[in-house]
Amino acid sequence: MPVRMLITAGTVADCKLGEHLIEGIDARFLLADRGYDTNAILDTALASGMTAVIPPGKNRKEQRAYDKE
Repeated sequence: MPVRMLITAGTVADCKLGEHLIEGIDARFLLADRGYDTNAILDTALASGMTAVIPPGKNRKEQRAYDKE
């Protein structure tokens, strides 16, 4: 179930507001699609104590592991 939603123009990348979506949320895991695979979002999740479960973008030089299940 979604806990927060931000609406943007259709031309704005989803990841631009990703950090704001998870600010102040107490969760163990952050589940998101690869559109949210940015260093800023991963860093914010880690600083909040969340384990990020986000597939790495295909353009990443180093593909990091994630829980596919």
